[in-house]
Amino acid sequence: MSQRVLVTGAAGFLGSHLTDRLLGEGHSVIGVDNLSTGDMGNIAHLKGESRYAFEERDICVPFDVGKVDAVFNMASPASPPEYLKLALETLRVGSVGTENTLEIAHRYGAAFLHASTSECYGDPLEHPQTENYWGNVNPVGPRSVYDEAKRYAESLTMAYNRYKGVNTHLVRIFNTYGPRLHPSDGRVISNFMMQALRGERLTVYGDGQQTRSFCFVADLIEGILRLSRSDEHMPTNIGNPVEFTILECAQAVLEVTGSKSELVFEPLPQDDPTRRKPDISKAKRVLDWEPKISLREGLKLSLDFFKSKV
Repeated sequence: MSQRVLVTGAAGFLGSHLTDRLLGEGHSVIGVDNLSTGDMGNIAHLKGESRYAFEERDICVPFDVGKVDAVFNMASPASPPEYLKLALETLRVGSVGTENTLEIAHRYGAAFLHASTSECYGDPLEHPQTENYWGNVNPVGPRSVYDEAKRYAESLTMAYNRYKGVNTHLVRIFNTYGPRLHPSDGRVISNFMMQALRGERLTVYGDGQQTRSFCFVADLIEGILRLSRSDEHMPTNIGNPVEFTILECAQAVLEVTGSKSELVFEPLPQDDPTRRKPDISKAKRVLDWEPKISLREGLKLSLDFFKSKV
């Protein structure tokens, strides 16, 4: 059955891919974004699409788009350079903005999915990270504007579920990459891909032995949609559990791009997690979901996009 769906952060990396998937399933989508970090180029291909409407607005100001069947709250700066530059805005969208979108879901009896993050685990002392782990987060460090905004948004979402009966879902997103990831995003894949394609040295922070787990965007969107249509209300990890060191990731990028770039080592940023790997046992059990696309395969699928940005 066709639904009318609200997607916030619709011009962002994940929001635009989610929109494409929803439209592909025959739904109508209202996309909302204040374009602080979103890019209209991500949704330019939707111009003239009769089932898509875009509104430039700040979700921290109460708004109403009329009756909707589902709300996907994807709005927030997500890359370290952006949320450190937009610190107060990041805190506000995680708190006030999330509450405004929850109010819309409550008003119309819509399902609600909030895009949370693996950063809720901080620099984890438990490895891999299960949903039951409460995290090791510095609440007053530079990164706290993002981490604590997301943690508060999870608490707020669960309160609306428990006390107002909203059908809520919480996805904890782990490192994701693919076409439309902003080339100056500041995260590992975009940094390495752009540096390799420009023939620049690849910047490795620390000794490169810290780990990340990289999920291709199409796999992530599939997991998000399955979660949004499930009966699961508690946080659920969606990510790729195959763990790579930063040095291994750099080598994969060099292989896929054919670059001869060398590596340069820089100091590790404050509170940068040393290990990151999702335990996706719950997603496998509850959603029958696990990622299908390997890192090298995903990098190849992303190559043309990054080439177009050189």
